[in-house]
Amino acid sequence: MKTLFAHRGMSSLAPENTLSAFSLVPQYGLDWIECDVDILADGTIVVSHDDTLDRCTDRSGSLYDLTKEDLQDIDAGSWFSDEYIGERLPTFSDFITLVNTLKINVNVEIKSCTAGWEMSDKLIDGVLAELKNLNTTSDLLVSCFNPLVLAEFKRRSPRTSVACLFSREMLLEGDWLSVLQVCKADAINVDDTGLTKDQVIEMKSHGYAVNVYTVNHLGRANQLFNWGVDGVFTDVGQTFPSRYRHQNQKK
Repeated sequence: MKTLFAHRGMSSLAPENTLSAFSLVPQYGLDWIECDVDILADGTIVVSHDDTLDRCTDRSGSLYDLTKEDLQDIDAGSWFSDEYIGERLPTFSDFITLVNTLKINVNVEIKSCTAGWEMSDKLIDGVLAELKNLNTTSDLLVSCFNPLVLAEFKRRSPRTSVACLFSREMLLEGDWLSVLQVCKADAINVDDTGLTKDQVIEMKSHGYAVNVYTVNHLGRANQLFNWGVDGVFTDVGQTFPSRYRHQNQKK
């Protein structure tokens, strides 16, 4: 089955990694949401791609200096459009509650926490604690660029499917197969840039699911699926034809 992952939600229609962006996903017939999680100073797990506020909010500064109470005063929507003025950065708990309502599948990317291993360790524990509340009917994939974090997550949650994330440079320079094996990975989530058919075939030959990010052109997505890719992450899921959709598509 060809899978479309809504990259940070419907991130071309609503501000990325917000509840509004996630809420739109089922309306457009996608079965999977991708989100990013990191940690605040007080241990709260928050949904955010960046470890700073600068790009996607009305504030500047590090996530690692914030507490849950600070989120009330941060606008994560007005940068995108007036329609989303006042949108908040969601906690991971907020996200899980929404996912359970939407009855949808999730790929949770654990960020490579730049605050050091102590915070990364707390991030893993916090993610695991929240995932206990995820509806068992939802499929779950946990991914990370940092193999140390992913391997430790897998050690603590051996039944959870995990995917190693690779940039183009990591794929070319590193021993990707050993990394996948050490992490006991089920899948590889790989950068679209420069990805070749031979690379996809080799990855598949070792028994791994192959998901590609971030694919916003229909022709490229079609090519990748014809090569045997299992899924693509996209910002523009609403543009894909019905053959890729599995839920109630918005009319």
